[in-house]
Amino acid sequence: MRTNDEIIKLLKELSDERGYSISELARRVDMAKSAVSRYFNGTREFPLNRVNEFAKALGATPEYILGVNANDDITNIYNKLDTNRKKKVYNFANQQLNEQNNVIVFPKTNKSEVSVYGAVSAGTGEYLLDNTPELVPYEGVVPEHDYAVIVNGVSMRPLFEDKQIIFVKKTFEARSGQVVIAYYDNQAYVKKYVNDEKGARFVSLNKSYDDMPIDETHETQIIGVVVL
Repeated sequence: MRTNDEIIKLLKELSDERGYSISELARRVDMAKSAVSRYFNGTREFPLNRVNEFAKALGATPEYILGVNANDDITNIYNKLDTNRKKKVYNFANQQLNEQNNVIVFPKTNKSEVSVYGAVSAGTGEYLLDNTPELVPYEGVVPEHDYAVIVNGVSMRPLFEDKQIIFVKKTFEARSGQVVIAYYDNQAYVKKYVNDEKGARFVSLNKSYDDMPIDETHETQIIGVVVL
């Protein structure tokens, strides 16, 4: 069975062969563009229970995408997987069994309310105020977090869309490559933190925006890491 990286590499190759953009592929598998982007950029693992949709859209078989040989003993493969991947295989197999038995399983939509503390900029800057949070409706799984904020702007596309709610763990430190919430010259941003041979800086995923250098000429403070 292919690793997650191998599956994503294959999906990219099949998409390129057909001239599909991420937007077009997302439309064909009936998923949000941001979700497919996360699979392709490695911030989320490919959902094995959606392999049928991707296979159909890309003119392949689920077995080919997963790298499973029809002659393989599935039990032998399953026993080699870690706990998290075993769970994914079980969910996928259960879905296949339901389809075989003509059982229609309707997805459950998790609806809840989350406390949002303000907006962070994916553009030109926002003031994140220390005031009473606003309770707003949210559809989806709410991860463990310390606070939530709303993205304002498009500089972090395709990872985050404008007005998307994101969840944050409080911290004043981050590893290079993590997406953070940070104050930069007294305004709050959501950016990718990078620290390499070129120096420390905050980076936008949308290349239309310039990097923001972290040096003595700017007041900076990381205040959280985004839960991805």
